[in-house]
Amino acid sequence: MSEARGGLPTLQTVVLTAAAMLAFAANSLLCRLALQQRGIDPASFGSIRMVSGAITLAVIVRVRSQRSSPGHADWLAAVMLFAYVAFFSFAYLTLPAGTGALILFGAVQLTMFSVGLRSGERFGPIAWVGLALAVAGLVYLVSPGVAAPPLFGAALMAIAGVAWGVYSLRGRGVADPLAATAGNFARAVPFALVLSLLFVASAHADAAGVSLAIASGALTSGLGYVIWYAALSKLSAMRAATVQLSVPLIAAFGGVLFLSEAITPRLAAASAAILGGIALVLTSRSQKSRP
Repeated sequence: MSEARGGLPTLQTVVLTAAAMLAFAANSLLCRLALQQRGIDPASFGSIRMVSGAITLAVIVRVRSQRSSPGHADWLAAVMLFAYVAFFSFAYLTLPAGTGALILFGAVQLTMFSVGLRSGERFGPIAWVGLALAVAGLVYLVSPGVAAPPLFGAALMAIAGVAWGVYSLRGRGVADPLAATAGNFARAVPFALVLSLLFVASAHADAAGVSLAIASGALTSGLGYVIWYAALSKLSAMRAATVQLSVPLIAAFGGVLFLSEAITPRLAAASAAILGGIALVLTSRSQKSRP
């Protein structure tokens, strides 16, 4: 296993990784497309995404050859998963796909870096420069100006990123990540349904909106996670973290191709700062501080 992770990735690993990154970026495109066309409201989109993802993952876990004993029910992880999906959906009422993905990804990584610092990791000078650069890029992206994204939408997406970061940290070291994810999706469904009830007065959905929500849950979330876990078994932690730098860029170019969105100079500069800064942190060596 160590040789597979330490050497060059095989063609199968490259294909699986690329497919997973496309799926993660497609989540932003599908949500933005559904809400932009007013085909569905965000609460309904999130609920349908959660339910279809839970069903897909439950079926996959049940039919796979591997059998494992169910782990403990992590309700905090389920709440964080629900919070990510809910805030993600409402944020895309106003945010372009690429901008939303960049804020989400930046918030996720900054959350995980912050937890690492609190747990005793020590960053070297290069890592601190990278962290400062990433934070500056996020601040510049949402700072007031003609090209700035809506502040409320950006705040919602930042909260979604923090929730996803916490959820990711909760999943470290689980014996069966696919089964754990399926369980978390199932436990998050009731929260999503309650949210839909709270917004029932503004609920609406047409066939296209429902189809996009199902695609986001079953394909780009459910199957996307299955593909990602298959790729993770052959990737080092550093490579796994680094390849995710591509997700906001894929979402941005997908927004240009499919949603007629523009890549503004502000978005380009902020992307370079945020992704470049995160890359510096990822490629620098961190150490545990001694008590």
